[in-house]
Amino acid sequence: MKLSNKEIFCNPLSKNNPVTVQMLGVCSALAVTSKLEPAVIMAASVTAVTGFSNLILSLMRNTIPSRIRIIIQMMVVATLVSVINEILKAYVYDMSKQLSVFIGLIITNCIVMGRIEAFALANKPLPSLLDGIGNGLGYGVILVLVGFVRELFGSGTLWGIEIIPRSFYDAGYENNGLVILPPMALIIVACLIWIQRARNKDLQEKN
Repeated sequence: MKLSNKEIFCNPLSKNNPVTVQMLGVCSALAVTSKLEPAVIMAASVTAVTGFSNLILSLMRNTIPSRIRIIIQMMVVATLVSVINEILKAYVYDMSKQLSVFIGLIITNCIVMGRIEAFALANKPLPSLLDGIGNGLGYGVILVLVGFVRELFGSGTLWGIEIIPRSFYDAGYENNGLVILPPMALIIVACLIWIQRARNKDLQEKN
């Protein structure tokens, strides 16, 4: 059954989310979500790379010899990641330094490579672009949610701005340092998976 462009774009945001359904890109939830800002920047970077790599390789799909397709894919993705990295250095240098290793690892991100193999090499440019952007945003939504929860309850801030009133601290409230630790990212992702599967019967395992 052929999907419409709307379904191609929207499915990764909900019932076919790359993180909570396909279990891809989970490692990023540990590495870059202790604060909201790096989570948002990482999400935007992956979305840009996934969308443009899908588009470029869809345009090239009929000219790429199958025996070297992985090499071509890696070259395209690596070029896009290098461009993103230079943009981050130019406009958000401090965050670029913080994310440097993880931005480079987008090259091997299983969401990026998976969508190229599963979709872009078999479909036209527009659907491929929509698929890439949709999967990038689906991944990004999870990162932003995890980053939001971890920074708010772990540091009492959002984007570095104090959110929890000082009066709460004066009354005895304390930030939960456990939320900042990497294991809590997995717990939050697990809760998101549970919520999504509980709400979507199609994702529930049959007895």
